[in-house]
Amino acid sequence: MRGRLVTLGDSTTKMRILVTGAAGFIGFSLARRLMARGDSVIGIDCVNDYYDVSLKEARLARLREEGGDRFSFIRQDFADYEGLKAALAGEDFDSIVHLGAQAGVRYSIENPHAYLHSNLSGHLNLLEIARHRGSAHMVYASSSSVYGGNTKLPFAVEDRVDHPVSLYAATKRADELMSETYAHLYRLPLTGLRFFTVYGPWGRPDMMMWIFTRKILAGEPIPVFNNGEMWRDFTFVEDIVSGVVSCLDNPPPDDGQEKAGGSTKPHRLYNIGNHRSEHLMKVVSILEAELGRKAIIDFQPIQPGDVPRSFADIDAIQRDLGFQPTTSIEAGIPAFIAWYREYHGI
Repeated sequence: MRGRLVTLGDSTTKMRILVTGAAGFIGFSLARRLMARGDSVIGIDCVNDYYDVSLKEARLARLREEGGDRFSFIRQDFADYEGLKAALAGEDFDSIVHLGAQAGVRYSIENPHAYLHSNLSGHLNLLEIARHRGSAHMVYASSSSVYGGNTKLPFAVEDRVDHPVSLYAATKRADELMSETYAHLYRLPLTGLRFFTVYGPWGRPDMMMWIFTRKILAGEPIPVFNNGEMWRDFTFVEDIVSGVVSCLDNPPPDDGQEKAGGSTKPHRLYNIGNHRSEHLMKVVSILEAELGRKAIIDFQPIQPGDVPRSFADIDAIQRDLGFQPTTSIEAGIPAFIAWYREYHGI
């Protein structure tokens, strides 16, 4: 490892952490939390135009403002291995949080090769960087989408995940399998996190909470799929970040014992969710109340690759790390709306 030796799990130890997807929603939120506790962050992002680039640039500006010399940024496509190695030459870091990816279930149907590039090649590249740098730990983003069409609720990390219903889900499951291989071959400590429907301030314009808010304010119909019979485990971004930080500080031991997700290697898999599955129409009613406007509902059939329900069993991460989400949608949605109004000046 080229970075200095640190003992993880000690919150007083200051680390230098490589965060991919730093201009993205969760990566930005994580970088802020890490710097607020005194860590330094090297952010990597190619800042592509999958959604509004100005939002990504605004996040980066906030990180520079708040982080000062604790934040540095590299504009680089991490799926380009030679470019990535060159960009990181001379940079020291202790651990990696790999959150960058091509997101979106529906977009994966339209642009499958973007997922091959970012989610498969990109993940392998970060595994290689972690291996050759001797990183103390790499935490990486998986997704609740890996559960596919599972009908058993809530989804637990022990459940079978070999029947994905979208290419996005298939790439995230492939990332988990590649990580298991690297944990076996190189004893690289790895933690994969299956995120459940993240929302909150500085969120993504392509996600439901933002789309519904924008359309309700504009008096436009909101598309409600599966005729409204949808349930999601909505998880506030600050709860997600708390889980990521706890995982980062506690790498899985190489002790031969079975871990969350079933591995006996230094590799864990956790669900991070709110452990509450909320009906979509309840979310719509909270949005209406907060925005002071009635939504015009455009009921539509379920979309290809989508699933009607998501619900996180978080027993494993609660047991191992004491993770406990604290933000209900009754508190989280108003926080998002307040930020949305401030960001747009409305």
